[in-house]
Amino acid sequence: MDLQHTMRALIRGIPRIAIGGVPAERAGDERLAYRRLHLQPTGIQLSADFNDGGAIPREHGADGASLPVPLSWSQVPRGTRSLSLLVEDPDAPTPNPFLHWALYGITPSARDVAQAIASGANVGRNSMLRSGWAPCAPPKGDDAHRYVFQLFALDIVPHLGPHCGRSAVVDAMRRHVLGLGLLTGTYRR
Repeated sequence: MDLQHTMRALIRGIPRIAIGGVPAERAGDERLAYRRLHLQPTGIQLSADFNDGGAIPREHGADGASLPVPLSWSQVPRGTRSLSLLVEDPDAPTPNPFLHWALYGITPSARDVAQAIASGANVGRNSMLRSGWAPCAPPKGDDAHRYVFQLFALDIVPHLGPHCGRSAVVDAMRRHVLGLGLLTGTYRR
């Protein structure tokens, strides 16, 4: 990646600030990947160490151990050839949701993140331009942010290499989604 491309990527991640220090723009729900793909949940069940809508344990945040969420799933639709996972924060003070995690090319027999990674899933680049889990770290003083775990069942295995970003993963999934599971957690500092 050349310096100019790197600088543009970093600038896109800087919050836009309005007069008085209030963020000028929040990503919003309509910019989540599943909304951009015009999808609704279809019955894939997701579970973690918190309930849907509940607080994500501190150990998964930047103020804790920064451990990835131990996500598991069931009821993957028949005909699934691969799975993709995106975890986004629509409350981030950025134009697009902050991407915390991207895994794609997950074998359909995997039932949790550990199995997915062990079986060779690709780990994408998060909004911090690093591969892997970016711990929950909303700005201090903000209301609780929502973290939307989106698991997509696909009728293809995307031809993507490792370390792809959100746009490449979403584009590869377009018109190939068989099912969708959602789980939302909250985190506040």
